[in-house]
Amino acid sequence: MLQNKVAIVTGASRGIGRAIAVALAEKGAAVIVNYNGSREKAEEVVAEIRTGGGEAESFQCDVADFDKCGAMVQEIIQKYGHVDILVNNAGITRDGLLMKMSEKDFDDVLSTNLKGAFHTIRHLSKYFLKQRSGKIINISSVSGVTGNAGQANYSASKAGIIGLTKSVAKELGSRGINVNAVAPGFIETDMTDAMPEKAKEAVAAQITLRRTGRPQDIANAVAFLASEEADYITGQVICVDGGLA
Repeated sequence: MLQNKVAIVTGASRGIGRAIAVALAEKGAAVIVNYNGSREKAEEVVAEIRTGGGEAESFQCDVADFDKCGAMVQEIIQKYGHVDILVNNAGITRDGLLMKMSEKDFDDVLSTNLKGAFHTIRHLSKYFLKQRSGKIINISSVSGVTGNAGQANYSASKAGIIGLTKSVAKELGSRGINVNAVAPGFIETDMTDAMPEKAKEAVAAQITLRRTGRPQDIANAVAFLASEEADYITGQVICVDGGLA
C-alpha cells in the first residue's frame, strides 16, 4: 500500500496516465495529476480519485520545459513536504516515414518524451537523494525495444528512456532509489481507437495472447513497481505487451 506517499504522474489526463493516477490513488497515494493542455480532462481524473475517497490535484506543466519542471517540483515539495513516486508518462507522437519527417517533428517528440523524463528526474533527484528513498517509473514502449516503421522519432525517444532508466538506476541505487521502466505494447487508448478495425486485427494477430492490452494492465505494473514489494527491483524494463516483443 502507498499510504502517506506522494506521487507525480506526468501526462495523467487520459489513457495510460489516467489509469496509473487512479491506481496509485487507490493504493493510498496522494497523486499530482500533471497535464499540459488538457485541463478539463485532468480535473476529471482528480474528481474520479476524490469521489473514490483518494487525494489528488491537477498541475499544469509542459515537461519539455526544464525551468517549468523545476518550478513544479519546488511547489509540490513546498506544499506536501516530500515526493516519493515519479511516473514519467507524458508523451506525444508525430508519426511519419523518416524520409518525409521534418526536423521539428523529430525534435518535438524527443523533447517531450525523452527530455521531459530527464527534466523531472533531474529536478526531483536531489530530494530523493536527501530522503534516501524514491521510486521512479518511466513509461517506455515496445517500439523502443523493437523499433517500428513510421515511428523513428517515437521509437528513438522510447529507446532513450530505456538507456536513461538504466543509467539513473546505477547512479541513484546506492541511496535506496529504485528506477525502472515499463514498456507497453498495443494498448487500447484514444490514439489506437482511431485506427481502422482491420489494422487493429492485424496487430492483435501478432500478439502472443491474441488480444490488445488495456490501460489498467500498465497501471497494475506501475503500482507494483511503486510499492514496497518491488524494493529489490531496479534498472529493469518490464514489457507489458502480451508477448508482442
